[in-house]
Amino acid sequence: MSPPPPPPPPRVVICVGDVHGYISKLESLWANLQSGLPPDAFATALVVFLGDYCDRGPSTREVIDFLLALPSRHPAQRHAFLCGNHDLAFAAFVGALPPPPDGTPFSSTWGEYIQNEENEGWYRGPGHEGMHCQGRRWGGIMKEKRNPKRGSSYMGSIYDARPTFESYGVAHGSPDLVKAVPEEHKKFLRELVWIHEEENVPIDTNEGQIICKPNFGSCWPGEDLAGKQTIVVSGHHGKLHIDGLRFVIDEGGGYADRPIAAIVFPSKELIRSTEGTSSQNRSRYHQE
Repeated sequence: MSPPPPPPPPRVVICVGDVHGYISKLESLWANLQSGLPPDAFATALVVFLGDYCDRGPSTREVIDFLLALPSRHPAQRHAFLCGNHDLAFAAFVGALPPPPDGTPFSSTWGEYIQNEENEGWYRGPGHEGMHCQGRRWGGIMKEKRNPKRGSSYMGSIYDARPTFESYGVAHGSPDLVKAVPEEHKKFLRELVWIHEEENVPIDTNEGQIICKPNFGSCWPGEDLAGKQTIVVSGHHGKLHIDGLRFVIDEGGGYADRPIAAIVFPSKELIRSTEGTSSQNRSRYHQE
């Protein structure tokens, strides 16, 4: 009797870092993924985009068009689109943010950041009365022109949203953006998966509900994950940092001269965009 066939290899999982409106980098990264992985592995991969598709770079509209086309271009792949904080704010401004199920008005979110309203020049145009605070911040105009953290000038708002407005053909802060954004783009924003650590908010898992603990703004898992073989992957933090099972894949950070990156599992191979950068497009991280 012949032995049973070997099990199929594990499905490849690709986690793509923050794109931030750079369509040429996204196209370059995608081409490098396609050429760098075995054809069958790429064709059937689970591709998880880690969020922040908009702002800073010049081509948010084209980036979203690219992402919307992926299921038809690669029907055997699975695609998951997470919601970054920039995407949530974009959705809030154009009315694509799903309302709270308990009927709480979005204006109730203003209080947490209200001390910043004047300096951040929150949006006060048509529709602002019922807008989530992040939408108002996103469409605002910063009074301070220099962002000391990034070492560059603000692009309109604290979110650097001006390039996103301009990619849809309207001026920064214009309410005309609501009409300029196609309905399929609003649907994309509305259906993004929002995963964010919040204190006392349960997350359903196969092992039951997990109650998150305070760890806001940190790159590193809280004590509840210490000692467990749990891989944690995110973007957002404006850097590439890999430490054990913690993967921060935001090498681009929205900077024009940095590549965007993706991490491939189970190989832990890092693949980068090469358009407009001097970076090598591949490297591998080994668990010690």
